[in-house]
Amino acid sequence: MMIKRIKPGQRFSSAVVVNGIVTTAGVTGSGADTATQTRDILAQIDALLAEAGSSKANLISAAIWLRDIAHFSQMNEVWDQWVDKNNLPVRATVEARLATPELLVEIQVTALV
Repeated sequence: MMIKRIKPGQRFSSAVVVNGIVTTAGVTGSGADTATQTRDILAQIDALLAEAGSSKANLISAAIWLRDIAHFSQMNEVWDQWVDKNNLPVRATVEARLATPELLVEIQVTALV
């Protein structure tokens, strides 16, 4: 079995491809608000999926963590513009304390290659 590790860092890889499936680590972004951070995150996810030989059309699942669930609609506005409406993944969204106060959203996805 071959495992492809994309952008390995000190503690984890940004994505891993194995057996025709790519899974990303939790991706965070920059920006002053939830919508801006979500846009940045989804652009990073697009790039990771492309490097793995996949795309958002092949999404299987997504996990989303929000610092404040009151920002759910801000994140969803951006998500709805980005996601492939013909190939919707399963998704879970929860409120969580993220690693640093400036992080407002974190997203992890799994897709077929």
